[in-house]
Amino acid sequence: MSQRASQIAEQIQNWTMVFPNQVNPNGHMFGGDLLAIMDTTAAMAAKRYSQMAVSTVTVEAVHFAKPFKVGDNIKTIAKVVAVGNSSMMVKAEAYRDVGNDRLEKHVTAFFNLVAFDSQRQPAQVPLLKLSAADKKDHEQALIIKDSAKQRSKALFMQES
Repeated sequence: MSQRASQIAEQIQNWTMVFPNQVNPNGHMFGGDLLAIMDTTAAMAAKRYSQMAVSTVTVEAVHFAKPFKVGDNIKTIAKVVAVGNSSMMVKAEAYRDVGNDRLEKHVTAFFNLVAFDSQRQPAQVPLLKLSAADKKDHEQALIIKDSAKQRSKALFMQES
C-alpha cells in the first residue's frame, strides 16, 4: 500500500464586479450570486489542491457581514483548510476593493467539496500540511465539519 502524499494548499484569488442585474431592489447584491462566485473560487482551490475534478457537497457557516453594491470590485480568496479522505473544506472570503490597495471583508463561508476520479467515484486527496497561519482556519473548519455531521444526522437520516 502506498503512503498518502501530503502537501500545502495554495490560496486562489479571483476578481469580479457587481452588475445591475445582480442586485435586489435595495441595491444590494443577491446572496446567491455572490455564493456562486465564491463557490467557483472554492472549487478552483480544491481542484488545484487535489488535481482532480471536484464537486460542492455543502456550503457551511456563511456570514454576510456587509452587502456589495453595483459597481463594487470584489476579490474572492479561497484555500483548502481541512481534508478528509476524499473531501476538502475550503474557506472562502469576499472583499470589496475600497481603493489605495485596501480591501474590506464582506463575506466568509466554508465550502465542503469532494474530489472524483475519472470514473466519477470519490477519490482520496493528499493530506494537508498546515502552515502556522492556517491553524486557526483549520480548527474552525473541523468545528464546522463536526457541526454539519450532527445536523445532517438529525435532518437527513430520518428520511429513510
